[in-house]
Amino acid sequence: MLTFKFVFNEIQRVMLTANPSVVKDFLAIQINLTGLGGGTFYVEVKNGVLSVEPYEYYDRQAILTISVSDFKKLADGKLDAGEAFGDGRLKIDGSIEKSLELSELMKTVKR
Repeated sequence: MLTFKFVFNEIQRVMLTANPSVVKDFLAIQINLTGLGGGTFYVEVKNGVLSVEPYEYYDRQAILTISVSDFKKLADGKLDAGEAFGDGRLKIDGSIEKSLELSELMKTVKR
């Protein structure tokens, strides 16, 4: 059975290869994954250091809600964030600008 712990460990491994220098200042995004293996984690860039942790982030700038499978497609570069948002597969509550910064950060992930 696909668990959140398994899904998160894979996401964390991949996300930590990203280049945090593309983030202008500070970034704190909570991501709520839905579906099998779903759960909550956050991505933070603070003082040029990238963190990806399996917790809620209370002082976040945005919450993204997306299915596990669509998030994997985003991380693999197989799904455009704008397209996912436009067709309702990605919901954003909070700063669109900071969500776009996360999208730019994800483009630097080593594939």
